[in-house]
Amino acid sequence: MALDVPSLRSDTPGVANVVHFNNAGAALPPRPVLDAITSHLAREAAIGGYEAAAEAADRIADAYDAVAALIGARPDEIAVVENATRGWDMAFYAVPFRAGDRVVTARAEYLSNYLAFLQLKARVGIEIDVVDSDASGQLDLAALERAIRPRTKLIAITHVPGRTGLVNPVAAVGRLAARHGILYLLDACQSVGHLAVDVRRIGCHMLSASGRKYLRGPRGTGFLYVRHDTIAKLEPPFIDLHAAAWTDADTYVVRDDARRFENWERFIAGQIGLAVAARYAIRVGIDAIEARVKALAALLRRELAKRPGVTVHDRGAELCGIVGFLKDGEAAGRTRDRLRAMNINVHEARLSRLDLPAGGADAVVRASVHYYNDEAEVERFVRAVVELPV
Repeated sequence: MALDVPSLRSDTPGVANVVHFNNAGAALPPRPVLDAITSHLAREAAIGGYEAAAEAADRIADAYDAVAALIGARPDEIAVVENATRGWDMAFYAVPFRAGDRVVTARAEYLSNYLAFLQLKARVGIEIDVVDSDASGQLDLAALERAIRPRTKLIAITHVPGRTGLVNPVAAVGRLAARHGILYLLDACQSVGHLAVDVRRIGCHMLSASGRKYLRGPRGTGFLYVRHDTIAKLEPPFIDLHAAAWTDADTYVVRDDARRFENWERFIAGQIGLAVAARYAIRVGIDAIEARVKALAALLRRELAKRPGVTVHDRGAELCGIVGFLKDGEAAGRTRDRLRAMNINVHEARLSRLDLPAGGADAVVRASVHYYNDEAEVERFVRAVVELPV
């Protein structure tokens, strides 16, 4: 089903001000999300924070139902956290690693995640096995299977690594993890709200995602999914009186649902906004969203590739709404700043130390489109990149 883009644009106040091709950074929120956040903050100012939260208990709780419905999970498998990285950390650091255990990851892994691998290599003595990409640029599934050894404890990859348009074959990885009986942690910060994400089909044990990116929720929000049969196997790296109960002077009991990975204090208005954002994506239709975003990004790639002096760096059998490129003779940060002066938003995406360099550069320009962007904005963007009048 085709989306009613003009209506969706009218529901997005920010499009009047900017050409926003930085949705992989933080998307423009739709009006219902903005209204939900600001109205709750106003209520906090009027009657007090704790009192406003008690009054909004049903809307706060809806975050678990809404996120679960979006990704095909159960509400008790969802933890609401500050951001995708904190959710990922709570899962990764909960895995009971011992010296000699192995983590298998992809060459195109997210930078923060790889730093965590390095920290546990130094602290605990885990080993890191990096799987190369195949000829298309995605994770090489045959190489992944060869990398699995008797001490492999975890497969941890990123669905959409976020520097370019690459989409990894996450469901195939899930089948492989199940066949070998290995825990599977998926970073989906760029794919939730962007691509159809169904945790049952993917087969991951844990998945982290952000509210602010393609889901169009508020900053300072994210979530962690942990499969119900995995929750009890993972001791949270830290707990508080929300995650656990202090039963007597010397004992405590950790919650038996995914909220064991939360902490008590959180951005309440943001959690309400996260629920509204998830419901909004469900109403628009995630399959229609994916089709629209991919089509608009494909148009952007084609138009950029036609321009002399512009090189598109996207690789992969499947591509998404992110387009990585460079303009000859211009550093990615310079392109970003030049476009920003014209009210056009993009991001300078640093490449991982494991990534192959893009023509010797250590970063690319990341343009990331969403369904509320339109073809006229693509034309304006391309003309701005090559410094034609816009």
